[in-house]
Amino acid sequence: MDTEVAAIEPFVRAPAAGSTLNVLGITHTYKATGAETGGSFSLWEDVIPPGAGVPLHTHANEDEAFYVLSGQLLVAFAGEPAPRCIGPGGFFFGARHRRHGYFNVGDRPARVLVLCAPSCGLDQMFAELDGATAAGTAEIGKLTAIAAKYGVVIEPAVNQKA
Repeated sequence: MDTEVAAIEPFVRAPAAGSTLNVLGITHTYKATGAETGGSFSLWEDVIPPGAGVPLHTHANEDEAFYVLSGQLLVAFAGEPAPRCIGPGGFFFGARHRRHGYFNVGDRPARVLVLCAPSCGLDQMFAELDGATAAGTAEIGKLTAIAAKYGVVIEPAVNQKA
């Protein structure tokens, strides 16, 4: 068994710096990728336009933590009786194996800092989703197939209740 771990180098990322993706209309700016942290975590800032959001989905491999920097999000979780509205300074946790999703219900873009741990491939999934939608809206079957490769199940729009 190989017990050697690749050395991870410290780094600094300036404000507004980092690779950027457009993931289903949401801008992701990476502050740290799984490749840079040896798979420990990924960290990115989302800018979510009014009315946009992330459909209900479930992760098999990672947890997500969300810190709202600005805007108003309506957040839904499996097992919760009703969605919750979360504003600046609010936090929510999307545990693996628990369905969750959120939408910007405000009239301005929302900004959210997202931590994914461990980093099991979401960076690559988001890059594939960005590529699939770069030439226009991709068919939902293609998007769900990309997500499934990374252990993420996207709920059909008809089931968008937690």
